[in-house]
Amino acid sequence: MPSEETARPSLSAKARGKITDAIGDFPYRLQLAGGWIDQPFVSALDPAPPGSMVVVSLNPTFRLMDRAGMATGSRKIAQQLWKDRLPGADPAGLVEELYAEENRGKAEPSGTQDMIGLIYPGVCRLDYHAGYRGGIFPKHIESNNDPGIARWLERVLHLLPVMPRPEGYNPLGIKNLDPAFIRRLGQSGHDCFDAIVGRNVAALGASLNETMRCWEVLLPHTVRHPTISVDLMALLRYYQARNPGAMYSGCGGGYLTVVSERAVPGSFRVSIRIASRTP
Repeated sequence: MPSEETARPSLSAKARGKITDAIGDFPYRLQLAGGWIDQPFVSALDPAPPGSMVVVSLNPTFRLMDRAGMATGSRKIAQQLWKDRLPGADPAGLVEELYAEENRGKAEPSGTQDMIGLIYPGVCRLDYHAGYRGGIFPKHIESNNDPGIARWLERVLHLLPVMPRPEGYNPLGIKNLDPAFIRRLGQSGHDCFDAIVGRNVAALGASLNETMRCWEVLLPHTVRHPTISVDLMALLRYYQARNPGAMYSGCGGGYLTVVSERAVPGSFRVSIRIASRTP
Protein backbone atom coordinates (compact mmCIF):
# COMPACT_ATOMS: atom_id res chain seq x y z
CA MET A 1 0.00 0.00 0.00
CA PRO A 2 1.25 3.54 -0.66
CA SER A 3 2.42 5.48 2.37
CA GLU A 4 0.30 8.30 3.71
CA GLU A 5 2.84 10.75 2.30
CA THR A 6 2.76 9.31 -1.25
CA ALA A 7 -1.03 8.89 -1.18
CA ARG A 8 -1.56 12.55 -0.33
CA PRO A 9 -2.20 14.64 -3.49
CA SER A 10 0.66 17.01 -4.18
CA LEU A 11 0.08 20.69 -4.71
CA SER A 12 2.05 22.92 -6.99
CA ALA A 13 3.89 25.85 -5.40
CA LYS A 14 1.35 28.18 -6.99
CA ALA A 15 -1.59 26.23 -5.57
CA ARG A 16 -0.02 26.14 -2.12
CA GLY A 17 0.42 29.90 -2.26
CA LYS A 18 1.55 32.17 0.57
CA ILE A 19 -0.27 33.04 3.78
CA THR A 20 -0.47 36.64 2.57
CA ASP A 21 -2.62 35.43 -0.34
CA ALA A 22 -5.24 34.64 2.31
CA ILE A 23 -4.71 37.39 4.89
CA GLY A 24 -3.14 40.21 2.88
CA ASP A 25 0.31 41.81 2.88
CA PHE A 26 -0.46 44.63 5.28
CA PRO A 27 1.38 44.59 8.67
CA TYR A 28 -0.26 43.90 12.02
CA ARG A 29 0.64 45.62 15.28
CA LEU A 30 1.13 44.59 18.91
CA GLN A 31 0.83 47.05 21.79
CA LEU A 32 2.93 46.61 24.89
CA ALA A 33 3.14 48.75 28.02
CA GLY A 34 1.38 52.10 28.42
CA GLY A 35 -1.77 51.49 26.39
CA TRP A 36 -4.60 54.04 26.90
CA ILE A 37 -2.17 56.94 27.38
CA ASP A 38 -2.86 57.71 23.69
CA GLN A 39 -6.41 58.72 24.57
CA PRO A 40 -6.73 62.45 25.35
CA PHE A 41 -9.19 61.86 28.20
CA VAL A 42 -6.37 59.94 29.91
CA SER A 43 -3.30 62.00 28.95
CA ALA A 44 -5.07 65.25 29.91
CA LEU A 45 -4.82 64.18 33.56
CA ASP A 46 -1.15 63.20 33.46
CA PRO A 47 0.58 65.41 36.07
CA ALA A 48 4.03 65.05 34.46
CA PRO A 49 3.60 64.59 30.70
CA PRO A 50 4.47 63.20 28.30
CA GLY A 51 3.30 59.69 29.02
CA SER A 52 4.55 56.88 26.83
CA MET A 53 3.40 53.63 25.33
CA VAL A 54 5.09 51.04 23.10
CA VAL A 55 3.87 49.53 19.83
CA VAL A 56 5.53 46.85 17.70
CA SER A 57 4.93 46.37 13.98
CA LEU A 58 4.43 42.74 12.95
CA ASN A 59 4.91 40.87 9.70
CA PRO A 60 1.67 39.13 8.58
CA THR A 61 2.83 35.54 9.11
CA PHE A 62 -0.53 34.20 10.34
CA ARG A 63 -4.09 35.47 10.81
CA LEU A 64 -4.72 37.23 14.09
CA MET A 65 -8.15 37.18 15.77
CA ASP A 66 -10.48 40.11 15.24
CA ARG A 67 -11.65 42.08 18.30
CA ALA A 68 -8.49 41.06 20.15
CA GLY A 69 -6.60 44.32 20.65
CA MET A 70 -4.34 43.80 17.63
CA ALA A 71 -5.62 46.75 15.52
CA THR A 72 -7.29 44.40 13.01
CA GLY A 73 -10.12 46.91 12.50
CA SER A 74 -7.65 49.65 11.58
CA ARG A 75 -5.77 47.17 9.39
CA LYS A 76 -8.93 46.34 7.40
CA ILE A 77 -9.57 50.01 6.74
CA ALA A 78 -5.93 50.49 5.69
CA GLN A 79 -6.18 47.53 3.32
CA GLN A 80 -9.25 49.07 1.67
CA LEU A 81 -7.73 52.53 1.59
CA TRP A 82 -4.38 51.53 0.09
CA LYS A 83 -5.22 48.32 -1.81
CA ASP A 84 -3.52 46.12 0.84
CA ARG A 85 -0.06 47.65 0.29
CA LEU A 86 1.60 50.09 2.65
CA PRO A 87 2.39 53.21 0.57
CA GLY A 88 5.94 54.48 0.46
CA ALA A 89 4.88 57.97 1.58
CA ASP A 90 5.78 59.86 4.77
CA PRO A 91 4.53 57.66 7.64
CA ALA A 92 3.31 60.62 9.71
CA GLY A 93 1.06 61.68 6.86
CA LEU A 94 -0.22 58.13 6.40
CA VAL A 95 -1.09 57.93 10.10
CA GLU A 96 -3.16 61.11 9.81
CA GLU A 97 -4.90 59.84 6.68
CA LEU A 98 -5.79 56.51 8.26
CA TYR A 99 -6.87 58.13 11.53
CA ALA A 100 -9.25 60.45 9.67
CA GLU A 101 -10.68 57.61 7.60
CA GLU A 102 -11.26 55.30 10.55
CA ASN A 103 -12.75 57.86 12.91
CA ARG A 104 -14.99 59.71 10.51
CA GLY A 105 -18.23 60.44 12.40
CA LYS A 106 -17.26 58.43 15.50
CA ALA A 107 -18.30 59.71 18.92
CA GLU A 108 -15.50 57.73 20.61
CA PRO A 109 -12.51 57.81 18.22
CA SER A 110 -9.82 55.17 18.40
CA GLY A 111 -6.34 56.19 19.46
CA THR A 112 -3.55 56.89 17.00
CA GLN A 113 -1.35 54.14 18.46
CA ASP A 114 -3.29 51.67 16.29
CA MET A 115 -2.33 53.47 13.10
CA ILE A 116 1.25 54.17 14.14
CA GLY A 117 1.87 50.54 15.08
CA LEU A 118 0.65 49.41 11.67
CA ILE A 119 2.54 52.00 9.63
CA TYR A 120 5.84 52.65 11.44
CA PRO A 121 8.28 49.71 11.33
CA GLY A 122 10.14 48.33 14.34
CA VAL A 123 9.56 49.02 18.02
CA CYS A 124 8.24 52.52 18.72
CA ARG A 125 7.79 54.53 21.88
CA LEU A 126 4.99 57.05 21.49
CA ASP A 127 5.09 60.07 23.80
CA TYR A 128 1.68 61.71 24.34
CA HIS A 129 1.12 65.19 25.77
CA ALA A 130 -2.38 66.64 25.99
CA GLY A 131 -0.96 70.06 25.19
CA TYR A 132 0.28 68.86 21.79
CA ARG A 133 -2.44 68.64 19.14
CA GLY A 134 -5.01 67.87 21.79
CA GLY A 135 -3.22 64.69 22.80
CA ILE A 136 -4.41 62.89 19.67
CA PHE A 137 -1.03 62.53 17.98
CA PRO A 138 2.19 61.82 19.86
CA LYS A 139 4.53 64.71 20.51
CA HIS A 140 7.46 62.44 19.74
CA ILE A 141 8.03 58.95 18.31
CA GLU A 142 11.20 57.12 19.30
CA SER A 143 11.73 54.25 16.87
CA ASN A 144 14.15 51.31 17.03
CA ASN A 145 14.84 49.09 14.03
CA ASP A 146 17.92 47.26 15.29
CA PRO A 147 17.75 43.68 13.90
CA GLY A 148 19.42 42.23 17.00
CA ILE A 149 16.90 43.85 19.32
CA ALA A 150 14.01 42.69 17.12
CA ARG A 151 15.28 39.10 17.20
CA TRP A 152 15.73 39.26 20.99
CA LEU A 153 12.19 40.57 21.45
CA GLU A 154 10.81 37.84 19.16
CA ARG A 155 12.45 35.25 21.43
CA VAL A 156 11.07 36.56 24.73
CA LEU A 157 7.50 37.44 23.68
CA HIS A 158 4.97 34.60 23.74
CA LEU A 159 1.31 35.10 22.75
CA LEU A 160 -1.51 32.97 24.09
CA PRO A 161 -4.98 33.24 22.48
CA VAL A 162 -7.59 33.93 25.17
CA MET A 163 -10.82 35.34 23.71
CA PRO A 164 -12.08 38.10 21.41
CA ARG A 165 -13.94 41.01 22.98
CA PRO A 166 -17.59 39.96 23.38
CA GLU A 167 -20.38 41.67 21.48
CA GLY A 168 -21.87 44.45 23.58
CA TYR A 169 -18.66 44.94 25.52
CA ASN A 170 -17.50 48.47 26.35
CA PRO A 171 -14.36 49.09 28.43
CA LEU A 172 -15.36 52.65 29.37
CA GLY A 173 -18.29 51.94 31.68
CA ILE A 174 -16.28 52.85 34.79
CA LYS A 175 -13.53 55.48 34.79
CA ASN A 176 -11.40 55.96 37.88
CA LEU A 177 -8.98 58.43 36.34
CA ASP A 178 -6.55 58.86 39.22
CA PRO A 179 -3.70 61.14 38.04
CA ALA A 180 -1.14 59.17 40.09
CA PHE A 181 -2.00 55.98 38.23
CA ILE A 182 -2.09 57.81 34.90
CA ARG A 183 1.48 58.96 35.61
CA ARG A 184 2.44 55.37 36.41
CA LEU A 185 0.81 54.20 33.19
CA GLY A 186 2.75 56.70 31.08
CA GLN A 187 5.98 55.80 32.86
CA SER A 188 5.42 52.09 32.21
CA GLY A 189 5.64 52.73 28.46
CA HIS A 190 8.90 54.61 28.87
CA ASP A 191 10.30 51.81 31.05
CA CYS A 192 9.16 49.20 28.53
CA PHE A 193 11.03 50.81 25.65
CA ASP A 194 14.20 51.18 27.74
CA ALA A 195 13.95 47.52 28.74
CA ILE A 196 13.64 46.40 25.13
CA VAL A 197 16.58 48.50 23.95
CA GLY A 198 18.61 47.20 26.93
CA ARG A 199 17.44 43.61 26.33
CA ASN A 200 16.41 43.39 29.98
CA VAL A 201 13.77 40.68 30.29
CA ALA A 202 13.03 41.36 33.98
CA ALA A 203 12.44 45.07 33.39
CA LEU A 204 10.33 44.33 30.30
CA GLY A 205 8.11 41.98 32.27
CA ALA A 206 7.81 44.49 35.11
CA SER A 207 6.62 47.21 32.73
CA LEU A 208 3.85 44.96 31.40
CA ASN A 209 2.77 44.04 34.92
CA GLU A 210 2.68 47.73 35.86
CA THR A 211 0.45 48.52 32.89
CA MET A 212 -2.04 45.87 33.98
CA ARG A 213 -2.09 47.26 37.53
CA CYS A 214 -2.91 50.67 36.09
CA TRP A 215 -5.63 49.34 33.78
CA GLU A 216 -7.30 47.52 36.65
CA VAL A 217 -7.50 50.76 38.66
CA LEU A 218 -8.18 53.32 35.94
CA LEU A 219 -10.58 51.36 33.70
CA PRO A 220 -11.69 48.25 35.59
CA HIS A 221 -13.93 47.07 32.75
CA THR A 222 -10.79 46.40 30.70
CA VAL A 223 -10.36 43.21 32.74
CA ARG A 224 -13.74 42.64 34.42
CA HIS A 225 -17.12 43.06 32.72
CA PRO A 226 -20.46 41.21 32.76
CA THR A 227 -20.02 40.14 29.13
CA ILE A 228 -16.56 38.59 29.69
CA SER A 229 -16.85 34.84 30.27
CA VAL A 230 -13.20 34.19 31.23
CA ASP A 231 -11.63 35.14 34.57
CA LEU A 232 -9.01 37.33 32.95
CA MET A 233 -7.34 38.36 36.19
CA ALA A 234 -6.93 34.79 37.45
CA LEU A 235 -5.31 33.81 34.15
CA LEU A 236 -3.10 36.90 34.16
CA ARG A 237 -1.89 36.31 37.71
CA TYR A 238 -1.06 32.68 36.96
CA TYR A 239 1.34 33.68 34.18
CA GLN A 240 2.71 36.70 36.02
CA ALA A 241 3.60 34.51 39.00
CA ARG A 242 5.61 32.11 36.83
CA ASN A 243 7.24 34.53 34.39
CA PRO A 244 8.82 38.00 34.47
CA GLY A 245 5.60 39.57 33.23
CA ALA A 246 2.39 39.39 31.22
CA MET A 247 -0.35 41.65 29.90
CA TYR A 248 -3.36 41.48 27.61
CA SER A 249 -3.10 42.65 24.03
CA GLY A 250 -6.14 44.84 24.56
CA CYS A 251 -9.13 45.43 26.77
CA GLY A 252 -11.54 42.55 27.25
CA GLY A 253 -9.01 39.79 26.59
CA GLY A 254 -7.59 39.16 23.15
CA TYR A 255 -4.16 37.60 23.50
CA LEU A 256 -2.10 37.27 26.65
CA THR A 257 1.44 38.46 25.95
CA VAL A 258 3.87 36.65 28.24
CA VAL A 259 7.50 37.72 28.69
CA SER A 260 9.79 34.75 29.29
CA GLU A 261 13.13 33.32 28.26
CA ARG A 262 11.60 29.85 28.58
CA ALA A 263 8.98 28.14 26.45
CA VAL A 264 5.35 28.94 27.35
CA PRO A 265 3.09 25.95 26.55
CA GLY A 266 0.39 26.69 23.99
CA SER A 267 1.92 30.00 22.91
CA PHE A 268 3.25 31.23 19.59
CA ARG A 269 5.76 33.88 18.61
CA VAL A 270 5.57 36.87 16.31
CA SER A 271 7.78 38.21 13.51
CA ILE A 272 8.74 41.85 13.99
CA ARG A 273 8.74 44.04 10.89
CA ILE A 274 11.77 46.34 10.87
CA ALA A 275 12.86 48.84 8.28
CA SER A 276 15.43 46.51 6.75
CA ARG A 277 12.94 43.64 6.41
CA THR A 278 10.10 43.39 3.96
CA PRO A 279 6.73 41.99 5.18
